[in-house]
Amino acid sequence: MALFGLFNKKKKETLDKGLEKTKQSVFSKLTRAIAGKSKVDDEVLDNLEEVLITSDVGVDTTIKIIERIEERVARDKYVSTNELNNILKEEIAALLMENNSDDNESWQLPQDHKPYVILVVGVNGVGKTTTIGKLAYQFKQAGKSVYLGAADTFRAAAVEQLCIWGDRVGVPVVKQQMGADPASVAFDTLSSAKANGADVVLIDTAGRLHNKVGLMNELKKIKQVMAKVLPEAPDEVLLVLDGSTGQNAFEQAKQFAAVTQITSLAITKLDGTAKGGVVIGISDQLKVPVKYIGLGEGMEDLQLFSRRQFVDSFFEDNNR
Repeated sequence: MALFGLFNKKKKETLDKGLEKTKQSVFSKLTRAIAGKSKVDDEVLDNLEEVLITSDVGVDTTIKIIERIEERVARDKYVSTNELNNILKEEIAALLMENNSDDNESWQLPQDHKPYVILVVGVNGVGKTTTIGKLAYQFKQAGKSVYLGAADTFRAAAVEQLCIWGDRVGVPVVKQQMGADPASVAFDTLSSAKANGADVVLIDTAGRLHNKVGLMNELKKIKQVMAKVLPEAPDEVLLVLDGSTGQNAFEQAKQFAAVTQITSLAITKLDGTAKGGVVIGISDQLKVPVKYIGLGEGMEDLQLFSRRQFVDSFFEDNNR
């Protein structure tokens, strides 16, 4: 059974609204970039490069996109500025597809084992615990039984916040006292979830990047201990990033990727920011698929990422 259903009209409206500031920024810059030009020439490409970089796509990814467009211009001889929008959409969609960011319009849990275990990482303040809560809600809405593990034992507020989400969603939270061994919490969570036939386990972890060696050792120990309960755990290591911080999110992503293997990304707080281009750059540079995007405060505003819908919305000029 598909979990989150088809990408419906309401979700498309939420996506469009969430990317509104990014779109306004991109289109005002694009309009200036092609002003007075009928065809895509070197000057337009230079201007386009600046548009993408200042939209937080990132330098390396921008260069890659520009090179692809240069190839098309060279091959087709004449490319009008009116065609530029479609070419951008096609090349960015292709880039996201290469990084396995798919059209997640529906999603199924694997049938061969349960529970499905998601280890959630990210620095404090990026919306990590909120993302866990919203995921728990959406899994539960899909008829799945969910367990939450409060393995960020270094901050009382983190455990408390996760418990509030557990109460709100109506799912059990496994916790221990402050300062307890995070791996022990993960072990207890998986043991309880397995014993009770749960479908999904979401484990919250501490996000202390200032001590990378400690973080690396902690995540390694959590994985080793979980494997004693379920050899394949975790099924997924989900990195949560705050999209509104732009290139800072990219730097965080690189640092986490250096200490543990990231398998998927959730990029939050994209509503109300003009930095939506960071979704494209982070996915491209890390070679890790974007799986979720956060577009608001509501429970349903954490969406499965659809490459096609995102690119369509990103380059959809509502003023035309």
